[in-house]
Amino acid sequence: MKIVAVTSCPNGIAHTYMAQEKLEQAAHELGIDMKVETQGGVGVENQLSAKDIAEADGVIIAADRQVDLSRFNGKMLINETVRAGIHHPKDLIQRIQQKKATVYHSDTQSDETIPSNEDDKQHKGMQHVYQHLMNGVSFMVPFIVVGGLLIAIALSLGGEKTATQGIVIPDDSFWKPFEKIGALAFSFMVPILAGYIAMSIADKPGLVPGMIGGAIAADGSFYGSDAGAGFLGGIVAGFLAGYIAKWIKQVKVPKAMAPIMPIIIIPIISSVIVGLIFIYVIGAPIAGIFAGLTAWLKGMQGANIVILAMIIGAMIAFDMGGPVNKVAFLFGSALIAEGNYSVMGMVAVAVCTPPIGLGIATFMNRRKF
Repeated sequence: MKIVAVTSCPNGIAHTYMAQEKLEQAAHELGIDMKVETQGGVGVENQLSAKDIAEADGVIIAADRQVDLSRFNGKMLINETVRAGIHHPKDLIQRIQQKKATVYHSDTQSDETIPSNEDDKQHKGMQHVYQHLMNGVSFMVPFIVVGGLLIAIALSLGGEKTATQGIVIPDDSFWKPFEKIGALAFSFMVPILAGYIAMSIADKPGLVPGMIGGAIAADGSFYGSDAGAGFLGGIVAGFLAGYIAKWIKQVKVPKAMAPIMPIIIIPIISSVIVGLIFIYVIGAPIAGIFAGLTAWLKGMQGANIVILAMIIGAMIAFDMGGPVNKVAFLFGSALIAEGNYSVMGMVAVAVCTPPIGLGIATFMNRRKF
């Protein structure tokens, strides 16, 4: 028997390759011929060829990002999280062996297998919402990294202490452009988040309305707010744009119009609908909620900030790269653009705790590992 697999995680750094290794090890132990394609931070590696897919008896998708399934038409397919690939690789392989997987048909299913019961439907629904969100986060993270590092370098090398404003870079300093470039990188965060959430839902036709919706969400002047709706608005805009574009894609049109649907009709109509909804209906309320959240965080002192730090730390260490961890990371990283660095500081410290604990435990009692 031959099985092919695809692994992918939001950041594409660790879990993608951990799942690949675990699946390959399990396949070797079970005597299964397996090829695993990884869609990591450096791009697609060990790519599955048409021949690989044609010869495969089944397909395993272990991913927390959206994966194009159209090439697996007619194959038994299991679509699970990357954690399932790491912790239960044998179970996934045995489901293919025992023919307990659904045959995927790309003409009737866009991005998921058919759930067998109501519980499976709910599980798959939540899984795909999470995948869409993490797809946006994965493309947002490089902008956070570039922006944060450039601003940090500029402040550390060119910053000067002031009595009232803390560390400030003078306008005529060599390091001022570095700070501006970093700030520009941060300004892309919300549009990128929204755009790639929408693209995960509706494919390429969702990208433009998602990014436009995200840009409107980030700019409060569109709906009469002093501040934008931040990452909360970006998430709402991304899902709204994605599902609107996906709905328009399903509308039957004459063959003559079909070629222009994905590049003109769908993006324009989706962008206008999302923009108007944000400007006239939901923009101001979401901005108000986000402003309240930001003010609450800035006002936290003493025991309250310690409690928040404990909650963030527990979420980060809870599942080491899983959904709870990623929600805490998104919360911390998205607040950087609003000038609140304390939450990301909590995240950065907590991230170190599980590997340090594992290292100490391994050092103290190697036989347990």
